[in-house]
Amino acid sequence: MTKAEIKAKKQHVKPRVRTGDKVVIIAGKDKGQTGFVAAVSAEKMKAIVLQENEENAEQPLPLNAAVKHFKAKMQGQKSARIRIPVPIHISNLMVLDPETNEATRIGRRKEDGKIVRYSKKSGKTIKDEPNIEKKD
Repeated sequence: MTKAEIKAKKQHVKPRVRTGDKVVIIAGKDKGQTGFVAAVSAEKMKAIVLQENEENAEQPLPLNAAVKHFKAKMQGQKSARIRIPVPIHISNLMVLDPETNEATRIGRRKEDGKIVRYSKKSGKTIKDEPNIEKKD
């Protein structure tokens, strides 16, 4: 292990964004778009953000997407352009306040012996259960 890797390991910062949080993108090509966090990588400090799809609720639209081209390999197949979600750095995301639905910073405080996240704008506690329904 190199010195840089050891130093990076020591400086681990817990991300303020969690899976299921409603967020707004504050920088990049999709600036101003709102969506929900589908996955978070704490090591890389990146998250995948998806947006609700009105046409097909089962298939959310990716934000910060890249277009992947698939060429038809055999006769009868069709070529396609598919939008693939690209991870976005969590510094480019802000959590939406559950009360006012505006972008807010996140703080931490102790409530009943547990550390909880709260909105700095309204002071309201943000629940940590993911908003995404899992299908069994």
